[in-house]
Amino acid sequence: MRARIAASGGFTLIELLVVIAIIAILAAMLLPSLGRAKESARRISCTSNLKQLGIATMLYVDDSRGLLPPRSSVERWPAALHASFRDVHLLRCPTDSRTVPLTGATDINKYPADGAPRSYIINAYNDFFKRTLPDADFQAYMNASSPISFKVSQVPHPSDTILFGEKKTISPHYYMDLLEPGRTTDFPGTVLGNDETELEQGRHVGLGPGTRSGGSVHAMTDGSARFIKYWRALGPLNLWCVMDEDRSSPTFALKF
Repeated sequence: MRARIAASGGFTLIELLVVIAIIAILAAMLLPSLGRAKESARRISCTSNLKQLGIATMLYVDDSRGLLPPRSSVERWPAALHASFRDVHLLRCPTDSRTVPLTGATDINKYPADGAPRSYIINAYNDFFKRTLPDADFQAYMNASSPISFKVSQVPHPSDTILFGEKKTISPHYYMDLLEPGRTTDFPGTVLGNDETELEQGRHVGLGPGTRSGGSVHAMTDGSARFIKYWRALGPLNLWCVMDEDRSSPTFALKF
């Protein structure tokens, strides 16, 4: 009788295997959900970063007669805005953490914010300057040797014109230039400028960077920030453009 009671108080090997299998199945079902929840939290943090950078830009604009930071090869935008956002960790998206995101060569001692790991790239508003500056002044602007800038009030659609976007981890670029020589990978044979290839358009929610899924977070010229699905920042309306005639076509660079 004792042996029978002892035997009935335990689990058989088959029962243990069944329990383990059920636990494994439940874990397999829950892990993707947990991963999505973590990525959702990282995306919210990235949105907060870009929102704060947008606010920092508006503070800079308020102190600079309404002008955005100039395109510079000496003091880039992180250094120009540093007094307004202070914490250089805001320059790095939490999802962009597998390796240290690159930044460009700079005088780190004089401009430490320019040398901080950085996940974001600022709009250089090339189409606006191409249409409004003489050729010599435009070339100086593109060479980052000109103090020329322009006022936020000159942007017709500030809530739908990108100020900051997410760049690829391996890109050191500071400025998103649509009019530098280069070809897009999304529209073969179309000139869009080499910095289109610097953008990370699918960092969040999708199947991962480089998979052409999901989307990325952007700060807009009015200081707001939002998630934009893959490619929708460049088409059918090109939100990196200022001028209406350029926004309507991702192939606008062919006109110049």
